[in-house]
Amino acid sequence: MEIAEIQIASWDKIYLSKADGIEVKIGDYVIVEINSSKEIAKVVGIKNLSEEEIKIAYQQEEIGIIITKATFHDLEKLANYEKNKDKAIADCKKLIKKHQLAMKLIDVHFAFDDSKIVFAFIAEGRVDFRQLVKDLTRHFQKNIRLQQLGVRDEAKIAGDIGSCGIVQCCKTHLKELGNVSSEQAELQQVSHRGAERLSGICNRLKCCLRYENQLYKELAEKFPALGSLVKTPQGKGQIVEWHVLKQTVNVRLENDAETLIEVPVDKIS
Repeated sequence: MEIAEIQIASWDKIYLSKADGIEVKIGDYVIVEINSSKEIAKVVGIKNLSEEEIKIAYQQEEIGIIITKATFHDLEKLANYEKNKDKAIADCKKLIKKHQLAMKLIDVHFAFDDSKIVFAFIAEGRVDFRQLVKDLTRHFQKNIRLQQLGVRDEAKIAGDIGSCGIVQCCKTHLKELGNVSSEQAELQQVSHRGAERLSGICNRLKCCLRYENQLYKELAEKFPALGSLVKTPQGKGQIVEWHVLKQTVNVRLENDAETLIEVPVDKIS
């Protein structure tokens, strides 16, 4: 079954939504019923799922129903909500300061049906914001939800140009921000460049390290472990370094410890 991938807020996760009888394409704005409210969402992808996969999505409450495509007037309403953001953020910041909470407010989202307001924030650890929610509920007279984001999400909202000179991937095509580890940098043999060159504006390892990681993993499967004793056309030796893309290894020969030779991986045994 064809299912639309939708996103309600730029920092929110990707949801799935059934589009029964409604033809949608990537880039369309739609009215969707999800999480007990109606929202305007952007279609960011289309995928085919089996009945079993859809059943699992329902169990995880990650699937909604597309009611109709958004009209010009619907988008006008959305634009009006955008105008109210600054005041809502200012009011929330005052209450955060009142309760002396160690959290940084990032954004606010108004549900399309006016049923709730979601405040997005970042914090170093867990924050007890129960009293804050009570005050916000009294102030706005609506259901209030606070959603904690990561620093990558903050960069996705506030960022612009990456160190590569083009707009950050997280603001254009990268729909879901995954984990990027130092092991990926080591596998791609760029860890020696240092944290400053490998980090994005979020001060975390760049998401683009994930793009070629699978290729590097597949290429690295052909290599014996570092330290292995192997035979080369020049004699026996120990592997001391890999060159993954070149598909070669550096070998220190047993009979000449001062000499390193570079050998294609398919020439060793």
